[in-house]
Amino acid sequence: MDPEKVAAAQQGDALALDRLLDELAPYVRRLCARIVPAAADDATQEALLAVFQGLPSLRAPEAIMTWARSVAVRTAIRYARRQEGEFAAEEPVLDRRVSCLEGLVDIDDALARLPVPQRVVLVLRAREGLSEQEIAAALGIPAGTVKSRLHRARAAFRKGWDS
Repeated sequence: MDPEKVAAAQQGDALALDRLLDELAPYVRRLCARIVPAAADDATQEALLAVFQGLPSLRAPEAIMTWARSVAVRTAIRYARRQEGEFAAEEPVLDRRVSCLEGLVDIDDALARLPVPQRVVLVLRAREGLSEQEIAAALGIPAGTVKSRLHRARAAFRKGWDS
């Protein structure tokens, strides 16, 4: 992402801001969809609004992607926690997609069944390719916590995948 475009958007250039948000939207949407599939559109919209509102306070325009990722992840986590609270009393629904191999579970379905903290670290590590240190920075938690959550997430994912 071009830091000059970010700086122009920060200074009120409406065209630069429009282009910046257009470039960020697919990335933010992908993150939100992986963390909170049922409310991805709402989380995406809220995250992009937060990016728009917070853009003037961004000190380093070259860090726009890292900052936008943090905003999107935090927003998606809030939506996922709200959703968990709404559906806590219900039994989890197993949406199994059957192909020519009987019992094949969709990866997104297996991810969606993980608790939010585990889902988030697994998505950021396995799907976004972030290091444990980058995940810790994005979530504002210690690297050791990321490691333990990853370990539990991988074990739970395998169990859900095999079931």
